[in-house]
This record gives sequence, C-alpha cells and structure tokens, in this order.
Amino acid sequence: MKEYEIIIEETISEAFTVIAQSPEEALDIARQKYRDCEFVLEPGNITSSQMAVANNNELEWHEL
Repeated sequence: MKEYEIIIEETISEAFTVIAQSPEEALDIARQKYRDCEFVLEPGNITSSQMAVANNNELEWHEL
C-alpha cells in the first residue's frame, strides 16, 4: 500500500446586488464589500468541483 495526496478543488458562487452609477463603480463597491467581509459566499453554493492525485508534481484533474 502507498499513500497518495488527493487535491480537491471547489468553486462557489453567489449573486450580490450593488447600486452604482456604472459597472466599474459596481465592481469597486463589490471589491470593498468583499474585503470588508460584507459579501460572504456560502459554502453550499458549489458550481463545480474536481479532484486530482498529486503525482510527481503533476496533477490530472477529474470532475466529481
């Protein structure tokens, strides 16, 4: 038997509403709210996940 290191990667997403004068301003506001922990993504909103075996610094990803 041999030990293997398994890497699991998940992507989560969530929609937030921002009131702004332009898309650029909306992004600036959202960045600040994210940094200030006002926008927090919930862990249950997984949009994709994949798994890989770490083998000699090479990763071959597989969808879950």
